[in-house]
Formats: sequence, structure tokens, C-alpha cells
Amino acid sequence: MSANPIDAFQTAVARAQSLGIDTTPAALATADGNSAPSARIVLLRGVDQRGFVFYTNYESRKARELAINPQASLCFYWPTLDEQIRIEGRVERVSGDESDAYFAGRPRGSQLGAWASSQSEVLDSRDTFERRFNEVEERFTGQAVPRPPFWGGYRIVPSRIEFWYGRESRLHDRTQYTRVGDGWKVEKLYP
Repeated sequence: MSANPIDAFQTAVARAQSLGIDTTPAALATADGNSAPSARIVLLRGVDQRGFVFYTNYESRKARELAINPQASLCFYWPTLDEQIRIEGRVERVSGDESDAYFAGRPRGSQLGAWASSQSEVLDSRDTFERRFNEVEERFTGQAVPRPPFWGGYRIVPSRIEFWYGRESRLHDRTQYTRVGDGWKVEKLYP
């Protein structure tokens, strides 16, 4: 294993992608002010030495929970490889420029959908949502769709990353990286 877990993650992703595995979905866990957890699947949209990036509506349930408790965990699981990678850390918003650049590269329908959706709010009917989408589509006819001010990215700045590799007889291989200052402490864990 690399001395740097971000490098190890990128190597694991490249290996999985070479086998045709979609490595973007991950379970994101957050907790509200009462420490009640919730989890959902998000798509990893960037990773570098600063951390792991995903995008969402800043008024969604996950965003409200992150505003109260800016700590989160991501869990990637690739069943065909029997591999799991867990990431834990504090969460920060990415810059407006980063969010703008990512949003500009999204399919137009996804851009319009971001404007039309009041993510996590109660919806009275599917017709209402489709009507809102059509209104947004008409509003931006013939022009680029700007990023909504209520939509953007978050970065999980990792404090702990664990790589788990399934092995026969439950002799799984676990390597844990814990941030220490500007570096990482690397330890093996019992399965």
C-alpha cells in the first residue's frame, strides 16, 4: 500500500475501472443535530489530495444535516472485487468556481432538473414537478443554464480512510490510514 491513502484510492479506482466497474457511487452518511444518522447514495465527482467531492442541492436534507454537523462518511463497495473503501472526515463546501465548472459540464436536462427540484421537500404530485421542469426549460430556452445559487459541491476532507479487501475464511485484509498533522499513520486492522 502507498504511504498516501489518496494515491492508494486512485490506484484502486483505476484497477476497478479497468474491469468495467462504475466507481462513482458511494454511500454518504450524515447525522443531524440529535446524532440521528441517515445515508444515501451519491456520486463521487472529484478526488485529489484535498479530499472527495460530491454535488447536491444546498437545501436538501443532507445539506441541512451537514450545516448542523459538518462531518460525514463515504463508503464505496465493489462486490465483484469484494472490496470496500471507507472515508471519514470534516466537510466543507467547494468554491463557487469549482461548482460552476462542474455544473457547466452536466447534461442540460440535469441542469434544468437542479432548478426545478426542491430536493427533499414534500411533493404533492409528479405533475407539479414536471410542470416546474417545463417552466424552467422555457425560462432558459436558447441560453446556457447557470448554476442555481442553492446548488453546489461539498468536499470531505478525510481524517480516516480504510481499505478492506475480502479474503477466504474471513481473513480479510484491512488497512487504516489516520491523518496525523500533514501526514498519515498506516495500520493494519483485524477483520
